[in-house]
Formats: sequence, structure tokens, C-alpha cells
Amino acid sequence: MNAKGRLLGVDFGDVRVGLAVCDPDRVIASPLETYTRKSAADDASHYRKVIAAERIEMLVVGLPLHTNGNESQKSAEARKYAAWLAEQTGLPFVLWDERFTTVLAESALWSAGLTHKKRKERRDRVAAQMLLQSYLDSGCPPEGTQPGE
Repeated sequence: MNAKGRLLGVDFGDVRVGLAVCDPDRVIASPLETYTRKSAADDASHYRKVIAAERIEMLVVGLPLHTNGNESQKSAEARKYAAWLAEQTGLPFVLWDERFTTVLAESALWSAGLTHKKRKERRDRVAAQMLLQSYLDSGCPPEGTQPGE
């Protein structure tokens, strides 16, 4: 796996998906957008456009785990979504522990003094940023998160 190049952080949700990107040196993650899911065809088209525009080389998809590190039904859904996304984009992916990212994102947005509406608009993309930054800070392990760690 290439040690340089931009990554796309994906905070998977049933309705909305938060997206974040990092710089080519893989040091800093930044929120990109909150995408509202539509149809599979529309979603795939959107991701391909984002990946081309941002020159993405790999996907980092959030893996929701219980606080004890075990997987849940949402973990299985995230795994399925990550595999679908990789198939649609032709990019490799890793799954990364996303425990507490949404709570941390909400807290950061609250501290910034944003209204409820503005927090809701930004929460998913900031959660994706936190997910991606955690992955970058850990040294970008090619195996991703192993449940139960």
C-alpha cells in the first residue's frame, strides 16, 4: 500500500454519510461533506465524482463497535457498505473503529456555539474527520481495526 496519497473517511449511516479527506502526506484530516443517500446508482455516481475530484487512493470506512469492542448489526451493515463502495469505486478500503466519533463531533460543534440545525448539518462530516484523523494518527495500519482489540 502506498504511504502517501489522499484518503476518504466515510462515516456510514442509513440516511446520511459523512465524508472527510486528508492531505496527500496523510497528516491532517478535514471534513468534506455530508451526503444524503439516494439510490444505489446515484450514490455510486456521487462517490465516483468525489473520488475523482479529490484524487482519493483509499477508503477508510467507520466500523461501529460496542464499547467492549464486539461487533453489532451495524458493524455488519458497515462491512457490507464498505465492500459495495469498494466495488463501485475500484478502491481498496480498511475498516476503522468509529466508537464515540459522533459524540465527540457533537461535543466539538456544541463547544463552537453552533445552533442545533448547524450541528446536525455538520455532525456526520466532522465525525468522518475524527474517524479519519484517528486512522492517520495510528500510522495508517493496512489491516484496519480488528474487533475485540
